[in-house]
Amino acid sequence: MNYSTIFAAARSAARSLLQLSDDRRQEILMTVADYIVQQQELLLEANATDLARMEPSNPLYDRLQLSTERLRGIADDMRNVAVLPSPLGHVSKSRTLPNHLRLHRVSVPFGVIGIIYEARPNVTFDVFALCFKSGNACVLKGGKDADNSNRAAVALIREVLQRFSLPPEVITLLPATHEATAEMLNAVNQIDLVIPRGGRKLIDFVRDNARVPVIETGAGVVNTYFDSKGDLAMGRDIIYNGKTRRVSVCNALDCLIIHRERLSDLPDLVAPMSEKQVLIYADDKAFDTLNGKYPYLAHATEDAFGTEFMDYKLAIRTVGSLDDALQHIARYGSGHSESIITNDEITARRFQMEVDAACVYWNVPTSFTDGAQFGLGAEIGISTQKVHARGPMALEELTTYKWIIEGEGQTRP
Repeated sequence: MNYSTIFAAARSAARSLLQLSDDRRQEILMTVADYIVQQQELLLEANATDLARMEPSNPLYDRLQLSTERLRGIADDMRNVAVLPSPLGHVSKSRTLPNHLRLHRVSVPFGVIGIIYEARPNVTFDVFALCFKSGNACVLKGGKDADNSNRAAVALIREVLQRFSLPPEVITLLPATHEATAEMLNAVNQIDLVIPRGGRKLIDFVRDNARVPVIETGAGVVNTYFDSKGDLAMGRDIIYNGKTRRVSVCNALDCLIIHRERLSDLPDLVAPMSEKQVLIYADDKAFDTLNGKYPYLAHATEDAFGTEFMDYKLAIRTVGSLDDALQHIARYGSGHSESIITNDEITARRFQMEVDAACVYWNVPTSFTDGAQFGLGAEIGISTQKVHARGPMALEELTTYKWIIEGEGQTRP
């Protein structure tokens, strides 16, 4: 396989997108959304082939699984992206110099964006919608677990592109091989940006081996701190939603930090999770409090506090102060999403100021860390770094800028 030719075709396709109006982009995305619903049987059949190779007990099974309801949700997300304002052509700075040169800083696409992701076929559609709306071609490298699902999705999108006389290389799916990953990470001057979306192992590998620019997304070791002045009923709902809404996603709660003055409330705080058979790994103080009062209980090891479980599992750490909670998050958090439950505004504001994470919540579950929930449409992922983009990577984050300079023959002395 000639990867250089594949990447060159993607770059050529990206240039063709510069000629499209936003109205045309919107029409094409709406058509893809319609096709998703109309051809759902083909998509579900391909997905069933992938699912048959994975044990339902695998934490990735839920991420891999498509359904009629999920496909309709994917189509709705694409329609939402389609009607969002275009992120292109925005003038963020404009000035006229003393020599009458006129300068404008204007948002433009990156060009070709490479995405490496694991067993999440919905990402194929989300990435295409966001890249297409922002004028970028995309090169995808999915995991082998979702290969049939991804290929069916890309075939559907390419069918629509050809219907509108656009090059199919606007979206390209590489083989689900290690060779394809290596080629993408070394595609200097061919791929402008690579975004890994997956677990810590994948992200570390991409960061350590890429020769093209990388924005890290995905890995989330998420904590929620129940303060000495936290509301019990509110806390119970927030903790339950943060942990059990969808355990396989990156914003799911991994560790509950509780002030020691509220240990007597801990059985009530975690009681609803017994319905989902959430296994709790508790430190000594929390274990003694829950022993005999919560059925799924184990002693925590040190590893439990830095683990992204992606499963019905939760760690609990007891602390004596806000400073202790902040220290725990600084040591074990991944910079993704953190939350505090408290009725003390001073404590909450300090928590939000000092926690170093992309999204910091007060009396809200971390399950809201999502581009659609933020009103951004779909998302590429949640950036946990600080260069260029942080938090949900949506349309605006998929653009860069260039300077436009105009004059009347001025020369530099």
